[in-house]
Amino acid sequence: TRRNHAVTLRHTATRVAAAMVASMLITVSLAPATAQQLNWPRFLGPGGIPVGDHPDLPDIWSRTQNVEWSSEIPGMGWSSPIVWGDKVFLTAATSDQPMKQPSYGVDFSNDYIAELLEQGLEMGEVLRLAEERDTELADAIVIRLMLYCLDLESGEILWEREVHEGNPAVGRHRKNSFASETPVTDGEAIYVYFAHQGLYAYDLDGNQLWAATLNPYQVYFDFGGGTSPALHDDRIYILNDNEEAGFVAAFDKRSGKEIWRRSRIGLGERRNSGWSSPFVWSNSLRTELVTMGPETAISYDLEGNELWRMKKMSFMPIPTPFAAGDVLYLTAGPPGVGAWPIAAITPGADGDITLDDGATSSEYVVWYDWRAGTYLSTPVLYEGHLYVLQDKGIIAKYNAHTGERVYRSRIGPGASAFTASPWAYNGKIFCLSEAGDTYVLGTGDEFELLGVNKLDEFALATPAMVGDRLLLRTQQHLWSIRASAPAEDRD
Repeated sequence: TRRNHAVTLRHTATRVAAAMVASMLITVSLAPATAQQLNWPRFLGPGGIPVGDHPDLPDIWSRTQNVEWSSEIPGMGWSSPIVWGDKVFLTAATSDQPMKQPSYGVDFSNDYIAELLEQGLEMGEVLRLAEERDTELADAIVIRLMLYCLDLESGEILWEREVHEGNPAVGRHRKNSFASETPVTDGEAIYVYFAHQGLYAYDLDGNQLWAATLNPYQVYFDFGGGTSPALHDDRIYILNDNEEAGFVAAFDKRSGKEIWRRSRIGLGERRNSGWSSPFVWSNSLRTELVTMGPETAISYDLEGNELWRMKKMSFMPIPTPFAAGDVLYLTAGPPGVGAWPIAAITPGADGDITLDDGATSSEYVVWYDWRAGTYLSTPVLYEGHLYVLQDKGIIAKYNAHTGERVYRSRIGPGASAFTASPWAYNGKIFCLSEAGDTYVLGTGDEFELLGVNKLDEFALATPAMVGDRLLLRTQQHLWSIRASAPAEDRD
C-alpha cells in the first residue's frame, strides 16, 4: 500500500510539474510581438498558429465595407494564400470542362446514400450513383494546375504558371479541390505541392527551378489530397497517407532531390488515408517532424527516424499539429466515432506514449481530452486558451495549460457549416463559415458573439494576415480586407 501510495504521489507530482512548466512555456511563447508580421509564408502562418499582431487589423467588413481590393481567381482551389514581401501566391485548378461544385456541410453524401437505400436499391448501385454525383474521377476530366502571383497592394495578377496539364493524378470528392495544398516559401522560392502529382519550385518571378514528380496512389473513396508541405532549413517535408503506399519524405529545397522516405502503411485498422499536414516542432531539446496519421500520431527526427508515437487518435486525420514553445498540441476528429482527442505533449518523449484507457496525463502528456478534438479545422491558440471549432457550428474554449473547458456554445442561429480554421487578433476570435460569413467572438470566459461579417460567397480556405491586411479566399475571389479601405460599390 505504501509503495502504491508513493507511486501515486510521484505521478501526481509529475503531472503538476508538467502543467506548471507548460503554463510557463506557453506564457513566454505568447509574449507580444516586437515587430509587425509582414510575411505569411505557409499554411496557418509563420509559426503554425494563425494569430495577427497588427493593432489595425479589421474587425468589420462586407462586400462593400473595408475592402481594399478583390480579385477574381480563375479555376477552383482551397489552398490558402501565402505572402512574401509585396507578392501573394496561391494555387488553383482550371478546366475547360465543368467541375463538380461543393455543397455545404459534411453529411450530404451520406444523406444521399441513405435516401437511395430507402428506395430499395442494391448497395452496388447506391455507391455507383453516389460516386457519379459527388466524385470527380481522374480519368473523367482534364485540368490545369496553376500557380498565381498577385500584387499585394492592388490585387493585380502579376503572373501565372501552368504547373501541370492533363488528367489529375487522383480523383477528388466535390467538397475538395485539385489544389487544396497550400504552398510554402522562404523568400527565395515558392515550393508548390500537389498531392500525388509532384513537388515543384519556382522563383518569385515565376521561373521554374525544378520539378519532382510523384507516383499516384489510391486515396480512400477518391477523396483527393489536401496535405500542405512543411519547410525547415534546406529541406521540404511532405506527408502522403494513402491506401496503397503511404509515406513521409524529405526533399532538398535546392534541387528537389528526395533525401529520405519512410513507409506509413498500417497505421490505421480501418483505413490508411489522411489529410493532416506535417509540422516541424523546434523545442528546447530537439527539432521534430510531427505527423498525424490514421489513428496514430508519429514524431520523427529530421532524418526520418521515429522518436515516439501515440495511438487512440482519429481514423480520419485532417487538423494539423501545432506548438507554443515546448508544448505540442495534437487534435483529431471526426467526432462521434471512437476517440477524437486533443493532447498536449512536452518534449523528450520516446517510444509508445499512448495513454491507458481512462488516463488523462502521463510523464510526457500534460493533458488529454478524448472528446475535445475537431473534424476539419485546426484550433487556434490565443492568450493562453484553445478555441476549438466544430464543423457543425459549435465552439469550445479550453485552458491551454490544463485542458479545462471554459465554455462550449453554438456560435449562432444558422451557423452550421465550418471548414476553415479559426484565427485571432486584437482580443477577438474569427470563425469563417462555408457560406462566407465570419463570426466575430469575444475572448472572455463566457461566450460572446460580437458580430457577423458577410461576403455571400462559398468559402473553405483559412485566411492569411500581413501587416494590417486580412487576405480571405472565397470560391471565386481573393479579398484584401483593411480597416482603412474606403467603402465603394461592388457587384
